[in-house]
Amino acid sequence: MILMKDIVRDGHQALRDKSIDVPLPPSEENVRLLEDMLDFIKNSQDEEIAEKYELRAGVGLAAPQLGINKKLLAIHLPYNDEVYSYQLINPKIISHSVEKAYLAGGEGCLSVDENVEGYVIRNRRITVRAYNKAGEKIKIRLKGYPAVVMQHEIDHLNGIMFYDYIDQKHPYQAPEDAHIIE
Repeated sequence: MILMKDIVRDGHQALRDKSIDVPLPPSEENVRLLEDMLDFIKNSQDEEIAEKYELRAGVGLAAPQLGINKKLLAIHLPYNDEVYSYQLINPKIISHSVEKAYLAGGEGCLSVDENVEGYVIRNRRITVRAYNKAGEKIKIRLKGYPAVVMQHEIDHLNGIMFYDYIDQKHPYQAPEDAHIIE
């Protein structure tokens, strides 16, 4: 079971290194890692389990956050009467909208303990190509909050932190036509 002590914190080199592609079909070790990552996210959203094991609630986790530079991520996000749940291998954004979006409350990260103020401007819609844990190629189209979460996690695979996008001089400045996600 993954616990908070297993998640590397801001400043750890794994969060800045580019991750490597995972060979397909995935090994048992990589499939198990994806399972453990998804279990952590689900556990972090369960109040009873989260309290018992002192887990911070999260909606996504990328392998670099565990100090492992492999292109693996897991997302579990109940949103607008749907559940967006993914375990992805080698995900890549293959297209995105011109339209931008940002979270009204800013973004957070399990690897960043402090609250970082400011808007993170992202693409409102994205299409991602990846492989599932069975090694099958899949394509996912997301918009709004699920798209923001996916972009955040894919950034981890490329050594990019969410706060890299925040304008240091004007942290709450956003494009006029950007969609605000409450």
